[in-house]
Amino acid sequence: MLDIGFTELLLTAVIALVVLGPERLPAVIRTTAYWVGNLRRSFQNAKEELERELNVEEMKRQIHNENVMRELEKTKASLDESLSDPEATPASKTSEGHSDNKTSPL
Repeated sequence: MLDIGFTELLLTAVIALVVLGPERLPAVIRTTAYWVGNLRRSFQNAKEELERELNVEEMKRQIHNENVMRELEKTKASLDESLSDPEATPASKTSEGHSDNKTSPL
């Protein structure tokens, strides 16, 4: 949101106190807070309405599902490839090597 530090807020409060005076400052703060609250609620309502109409959550879910399916297809293709060519897998080479050493011709 806004990157306003404590010193900026303190400076703004001091300037407002000097310009408006101690009598009018509380009323101005209340009015300002009321309008800021109304603006936030209005923007939040507009955002929610746009998201509802555009089905943002449904689109996000669909994109996520498509990505998962794409990854599953890649994994399936990789597994199919490794199963069709047993010489390409390192596990089969090590198991073949150990089985040859265990059996002796004598």
